[in-house]
Amino acid sequence: MNAGLRKVAPLVLVLVLAGLGYLAWAGRRDANAVPGLVSGNGRVEATEVDVATKLPGRVENIFAAEGDFVHAGQPLAQMQVESLQAQHDEALARQQQALHAVAGAEAQVALRQADQQAAQALVLQRESELDAAQRRLARSETLAGEGASSGQELDDDRARVRSTQAALVATRAQVKAAEAAVVAAAAQVTGAKSAVTASEASVARVDVDLRDSVLKAPRDGRVQYRVAQAGEVLGGGAKVLNLVDLSDVSMTFFLPEAMAGKVALGSEVRIILDAAPQYVIPAKISYVASTAQFTPKTVETASERQKLMFRVKAQIDRDLLQKHLQQVKTGLPGVAWVKLDAQATWPDRLSVKVAP
Repeated sequence: MNAGLRKVAPLVLVLVLAGLGYLAWAGRRDANAVPGLVSGNGRVEATEVDVATKLPGRVENIFAAEGDFVHAGQPLAQMQVESLQAQHDEALARQQQALHAVAGAEAQVALRQADQQAAQALVLQRESELDAAQRRLARSETLAGEGASSGQELDDDRARVRSTQAALVATRAQVKAAEAAVVAAAAQVTGAKSAVTASEASVARVDVDLRDSVLKAPRDGRVQYRVAQAGEVLGGGAKVLNLVDLSDVSMTFFLPEAMAGKVALGSEVRIILDAAPQYVIPAKISYVASTAQFTPKTVETASERQKLMFRVKAQIDRDLLQKHLQQVKTGLPGVAWVKLDAQATWPDRLSVKVAP
């Protein structure tokens, strides 16, 4: 072989290999392409919930370990409650004190009402005395006019009338004072009852804090992280455990604008995970972003990242997840196939295949 052929042969070989590679890639692409369907890469995600403290304090005990499955309402941790218990006892004591104050105020009302009744009876007595004095004065004036009575007796009767009138005015004033005292005593009862209500609210608040000192699972799930340890002093709102709800799982992936515009909520989806390609998991579209964004580096190729994409979420059926909670894992990458055309049929390789 001459020198010219030796130089051209490697170049021809490279071109042939490149052509074969392109044909193979195109063949795979055409084999994967399905009319009416579109796919996107993504990762499986689950709803995470933090179990945190409500009030600052020391963690007394933690009842769950990482990996444990827990149920809603199950106690997961206990905070120390000595300080709260002391506050509870103090609130109860104040409540009893307020109740005694109400009883004392009500007794004062009864006493003032008795004083008022006595003053009213005295008014009647003074009115009777005034009537008798006025009648006596009338007779004295008649007798004095006839000369049958002395002027001294007439003066005494007139003085008696004026004295009785003054006594009646004073007694009526006592009635007014007694009525005012009743109103004041009733106001004290109202204030004392308000204090009882406030003390009851304080007791109820501390009771709530005592109940919240037991940290319970807000929903069914698996303990993913144990953030704190027994004996640690935490601030209010500090995380103790992190739960993941494996019955609320979805895959987030990205589609270009031309495809995302055709995706409707509730559209059928098939998910194939890289870790378990033998299974085809059914799902439905639960969310399509209203604005476009650049896709993350971990999701698409470099060329796709130059495009604006729409975030899409496919929700896996909860009943299916409940049957396979022990096998559900989050963060796994995979491919989501979406049916854009309702009339399109799923190919055999995308037929639902789940673990028994």
